[in-house]
Amino acid sequence: MSTETRLNEVFQTVFLDDDLELSDDMTAADVDGWDSLAHINLMFAIEQEFGFQFPGNELAELPNIGALKAFIDSKTR
Repeated sequence: MSTETRLNEVFQTVFLDDDLELSDDMTAADVDGWDSLAHINLMFAIEQEFGFQFPGNELAELPNIGALKAFIDSKTR
């Protein structure tokens, strides 16, 4: 399964929205319910799904979903 598919499933689970479809240019502002608590839940869910830990608050520093996918790919290669 691709990074994109796995990440989309994580987002759907965290945000309780089976219709949520990610695009590379999406940001936190584009996702209903992405607040500070959801951000932490998302970070832990991504770490669990992909088997790595974010250093510090790296997730918050990524500008969009495309950058997040690239970051995940760099950590899981």
